[in-house]
Amino acid sequence: MRKTFQLQVEGKHPDRLLEAIKHEIRKYIKRERRRVLPEGADFWDFDCKFGAAEESAQVVHLSAITGLIDGVVKETGKQFYVEVVAKPGKRTPRPAGQGAQEESSEED
Repeated sequence: MRKTFQLQVEGKHPDRLLEAIKHEIRKYIKRERRRVLPEGADFWDFDCKFGAAEESAQVVHLSAITGLIDGVVKETGKQFYVEVVAKPGKRTPRPAGQGAQEESSEED
C-alpha cells in the first residue's frame, strides 16, 4: 500500500474520515498477513514509511503509524503519505543461555 490520504474532504466529517483511513490501513495489514507464506519464511514483516508527502517520507515501525497519524491530525495537517509493503520474515533463534537468564531474573 502506497497512498496519500487527504484529511479534509468536502462533505465528510473529519473524525469519520480519520477512522476510515485507520480502518483501511488495518484491513490491508490483516489481508497481507493472511496470504500464504513463501517457503522458508516464518511471518510477514512490513517495511513502512510515513510523511507529509511521498518525497519526505521516513522509515518508521509498523506500530508507530497510528500515533503518527494522530500527530498529523493534531497539527491540523491536510494530508499524509503512508507506505506499507509486506515482505516475508525469518525469525532468528535466541541464544541458548538467554532464555534461562530471563527466567531467573523474573523470580527475584
